[in-house]
Amino acid sequence: MNKTKLFCNILGMVMLSIGFAQTKQDSVKVEKLDEVVVTDSRFNLKRENSGKVITKITAQDLEKLQGQSVAEIIGRTAGVEVNGVRSNAGQNLSYFVRGGRNRQVLIMIDGVQVTDPSQIANDYDLRLLNADQVESIEILKGASSTLYGTGAATAVINIKLKEASKKAFNLNLRSTLGTNQSSDDNNYAIEDFRNSVSVNGTVGKFNYLASFGQQFTDGLSAIESGTESDAFSSYNGNLKLGYTFNTNFKLNAYGSFDNYNADFDDSFGMMDADNVSISKQYRIGLSPEFKYNMGSVTVNAAYNDVEREIESSFPSLFNAQSIIVDAFNRYNFSDKFYTVLGVNYQDNQMESFSIPFGDTDFSQAIDPETAQFTITDPYANVVYVSDFGLNVNAGMRLNNHSEYGSHLVYSLNPSYKVDLDFGYVKGLASYSTAFMTPSLFQLFEPSFGNADLEPEENQTIEVGAEVSIKDKATFSLVYFNRNEDNFIDFIDTGNFVFQYQNISESFTASGLEFVAQANLTKDLDVNLNATYTSLDEDLSLRIPQIKINTRLDYSLSEATQLSLSYQYNDDREDVVFNNMTFENDSVTLDSYGLLDFYISHKIINSKMTVFANFTNIFNEDYQELFGFTTRGRGFNFGFNLNL
Repeated sequence: MNKTKLFCNILGMVMLSIGFAQTKQDSVKVEKLDEVVVTDSRFNLKRENSGKVITKITAQDLEKLQGQSVAEIIGRTAGVEVNGVRSNAGQNLSYFVRGGRNRQVLIMIDGVQVTDPSQIANDYDLRLLNADQVESIEILKGASSTLYGTGAATAVINIKLKEASKKAFNLNLRSTLGTNQSSDDNNYAIEDFRNSVSVNGTVGKFNYLASFGQQFTDGLSAIESGTESDAFSSYNGNLKLGYTFNTNFKLNAYGSFDNYNADFDDSFGMMDADNVSISKQYRIGLSPEFKYNMGSVTVNAAYNDVEREIESSFPSLFNAQSIIVDAFNRYNFSDKFYTVLGVNYQDNQMESFSIPFGDTDFSQAIDPETAQFTITDPYANVVYVSDFGLNVNAGMRLNNHSEYGSHLVYSLNPSYKVDLDFGYVKGLASYSTAFMTPSLFQLFEPSFGNADLEPEENQTIEVGAEVSIKDKATFSLVYFNRNEDNFIDFIDTGNFVFQYQNISESFTASGLEFVAQANLTKDLDVNLNATYTSLDEDLSLRIPQIKINTRLDYSLSEATQLSLSYQYNDDREDVVFNNMTFENDSVTLDSYGLLDFYISHKIINSKMTVFANFTNIFNEDYQELFGFTTRGRGFNFGFNLNL
């Protein structure tokens, strides 16, 4: 039986067993009908009126996922594969959404785009974030450049950090201890330590939140053949202040720092090495909002500074700064017609230093006077919600880039909903374009950079349906097809001379995403998502053709929650550098399945929650990346105290 038939059979069995099922989505719970989504329109719209299938991970969901990182939580949603999250804690992460790569996924924190201009792919490193600081997450898949600009080609991951309590003073403490070893290690020593503390509250018109988090993880070598463990340590701080002047005007400000040190080994020779990657991020921001009759004006302004240092056989230093200002006006003509007019400004700059071969001192490799670009994007978006079931979301953005000029993107997303006695049936479709600007590294690195690079372009088609039964179940099925043009690749131009260049050939990624949830009984929920992804060979690196996530949630009592989850990843193609031929050889990574169990119990009048996770229960031996270690059977336990 081929994989396409296997995927279709799985969907058929799930539909028969669930029936007309869902009110939540993916293997994490999704909002009920009276709840709202924001990311696809920037308005608070009922989910049933959205033309997209959006995964919303709420605060209640995150309570059931305590002890997991942000990357682990996101990696359990339909169409998303976060590669490296099951390996050594310091392993680099790759975000594969609908067959795309890091540069095609835009991450936002509290409505502000976050990127790292010093990275080759310009991507944001989720290892910097502490899950204890997160309030909720929305994942919007598909091209969304009209609303969010460069990088929003396959997904927008909108992360909302926690807000201040309505009480004058609130204290939250969380601590987790756990194991961290490979499948052939039966030591089960406590090697993973995570702690966080938060104080917050509201006094009159003023609100505040201050939080601090720390993690230290050891016990696991980065490479499979390694005999020395590679430690990972991080700490995070976050301060948010807000003042409500009156019913029409409020001002929020924030500052944060996120630092980590990650030991890593020699990936070319696959040998133990005393290499260290150090990353430091500092963010400050200001967000005023003015409300007027039928509308509001919001400005999200942020400054981000990233410092990275690589201590290895080829030491290097990177420093990058970015300024982002996103000003937009939301106007609600009526309960049927919503508009957004805005302008987004970005200023990115970086510099790097390295030690030339045979030398002992750092010298500048990338000059910040050269490695800088600005982006100024005016954009508009409209949403029409009719009283007869038709909903339309459409937008347009003109990207103006200081290096390559102007570029227009647009989107059209109609949907039609039929209200029935038992719930609703909704059909949806969309056509949207997106772009990815070349990174500063790709443009200006002295040896490999190419100042003549053009932006990558994507065109995405989506067609799908969603059925929901009130308070019982929902399921959705979406087909997507994405075409990629101007793909930027690292090309051997001859005689081992490499350069970043646009590829004239077009590439295609397509697939199906099935999501279902049912309240089987008052206390038992089932959540499932399955993704089938078909890719051109050039795009298929480490991306499974079939991926399935499922989770059973059971309320043993009001105080005790149980959860059993399973994840299946199909076999994947990877490459390994051949030291004899100086070329990459293709290898196949075997499929694998992981079974996890979670339990939590509330005590002290529900002010404290104690919890435990048991992961990879069957001690599956597998690889995410060829030659690198993955975690075997493990457990962690902890508590969350709210006073």
